[in-house]
Amino acid sequence: MSSARLNIVLMVADDHGLDGGCFGTAVPSTPNLDALATEGVNFTQAFCTTASCAASRSVMLTGLQNHANGTFGHVHGTHHFSCYDDVVSLPVMLSQAGYRTARIGKYHHAPEKVFQFDKMLQAAGRNDVQMSENCQGFIAESDTPFFLYWCSMNPHRDGRTLDSHPCKPNRFGNPDEDFPGDQEQFYDDTTLTPPRYLPNTPEARAEWAQYCQSVTRLDRGVGRLIDILKKAGKYENTVIIYISDNGAAFPVAKTTLYDPGMNLPCIVRTPQQQRRGITCDGLTTWTDITPTILDFAGVDAADREFHGDSIRPILEQEHPQDWREEIYAAHTFHEITNYYPMRVVRSHKYKFIFNIAHGLQYSFASDLWRCATWQGARRDGLETFGTRTVDAYLHRPRFELFDLENDPDETVNLADDPAHTALVLEFCEKLQDFQARTNDPWLHKWEYE
Repeated sequence: MSSARLNIVLMVADDHGLDGGCFGTAVPSTPNLDALATEGVNFTQAFCTTASCAASRSVMLTGLQNHANGTFGHVHGTHHFSCYDDVVSLPVMLSQAGYRTARIGKYHHAPEKVFQFDKMLQAAGRNDVQMSENCQGFIAESDTPFFLYWCSMNPHRDGRTLDSHPCKPNRFGNPDEDFPGDQEQFYDDTTLTPPRYLPNTPEARAEWAQYCQSVTRLDRGVGRLIDILKKAGKYENTVIIYISDNGAAFPVAKTTLYDPGMNLPCIVRTPQQQRRGITCDGLTTWTDITPTILDFAGVDAADREFHGDSIRPILEQEHPQDWREEIYAAHTFHEITNYYPMRVVRSHKYKFIFNIAHGLQYSFASDLWRCATWQGARRDGLETFGTRTVDAYLHRPRFELFDLENDPDETVNLADDPAHTALVLEFCEKLQDFQARTNDPWLHKWEYE
């Protein structure tokens, strides 16, 4: 029999936007995530706070905004951002509370002494079914409660082009043949329509097909891990949380704080809940992940400071009444060369963006710049990219204000509209208060620039 204390699995996808059946789109096929959603709660208003892999993951495992924990951007290679040494991370707190902890797959944290796990399990590249297989021993080895940090490398781009395709789309880790123990599902780019934020071009359709294939590969890994939990007799005593670090690796999504970049999957399935298969529109962010998991684990963290809260109290409420009215986001770097700091406050109705370095042209992540979708748009001289103009994407004003109810594509900037002057001032005050509360080094930009 399993321990009475709950096991916890945090599953993190790499660049998965709100794409799949339970997220309201016909493709890609995600039967296992759909099944998980019917067993749990699908949070429809869930957001990363920074749309960049390492920075976002630092928020998940600390409960602190990235500018407060020190991970302003990527940790690997020349980028070399790193969490402050005095931060106590989620796996360390759980280990101190008697949990077995293990990680598998993409890590992207630094330094390792801050993000310390008991075990590092054998990864399997893009083969998420095999990665789940590699978790069997850890899951079954003891009745001591465990925390498993399962991190796919799908559907992140792998940087290579698919030379067999005339448009040479940038690959999303797709093998030309099946992985051992797994069977690929391919998508016909001639029948797909990209989402509204992308242009409907041959390059975009080809890359979208590759992305969908990679998401479905990820979904099979999710399903296999759930099967393993059931076979080990652990499923009925395990909390499962599925999220993504940021939106899909396309311009207008990843690295941006427009909704395609920050409004992301969040499915929570717990053994105790009474209401299943529901959606919850309570505003939540990845600063809530650490306090939520500690809450499920029964760990008293009253002496810890977090920038989020446990979402456990709203887990079975479709429209929470006594909950926050807005969330905050903060993005500064992606790669070391991608400096474009943004601070955001978002309610159900409005999003307000402070583009701190608005005098600069928007900075591209290298994989987004190289992608066939963007290069095809440049080659053809497109003036519009999806629902917005290319110029509006590259050159942004100091403030952006969007009425999300009437303008879900975030293309009509109301910041200079005299009718919204009072609202702009209100949001400016809220952002400054947020920056002061979270020790944001960029707070002084209001005064000095």
